Amino acid sequence: MHLVFLLEEPSMKAVLDELLPRVLPQEVTYLTVKHEGKTDLERSIPKKLRAIRTPETFFVIVRDQDSSDCVELKLRLASLCREAGRPDTLVRIVCHELESWFLGDLAAVERAFGKTNLAAQQTKAKYRDPDRLANPAQELAKLIPGYQKLGGARDIAPHMNLTGNRSRSFQAFLSGLQRLVSEPDA
Repeated sequence: MHLVFLLEEPSMKAVLDELLPRVLPQEVTYLTVKHEGKTDLERSIPKKLRAIRTPETFFVIVRDQDSSDCVELKLRLASLCREAGRPDTLVRIVCHELESWFLGDLAAVERAFGKTNLAAQQTKAKYRDPDRLANPAQELAKLIPGYQKLGGARDIAPHMNLTGNRSRSFQAFLSGLQRLVSEPDA
């Protein structure tokens, strides 16, 4: 099996390049393809899905929710995949943005930046369900002054725990990926 990940931005590529070797079985190969934002990603979906037609290749699309309606966004992306002849594509929406995944694992943020007492804040109401935060990048910047998206992603990803992350969209991404790998024809 070969997986092609179509990603909205370079920071998601940095995270997945770190996490996928820990998540995927060794026999599964993959390629992570970054785009320059959501418009670039959505324009490329039909082209890329039509271009690669080998039966052992499956696609995974990962895009931030931002201010969109999550359900409508997922339906629209799934429709693009169906129109391109690839209804088997796994579509995952990050609620609201990648930093939600990081705020769901404050222990990883603490280790990445050498801070103290960040992990203890995981029990605070706003960090118990980081997917509900309207602007997770801004919240992370409050905890880590000078936080930068790409550099932060590179720093945090090696420390992320695959279990126990409080971000439901992170857990949905992992469970969907595990299901795809174990039951590709389902």
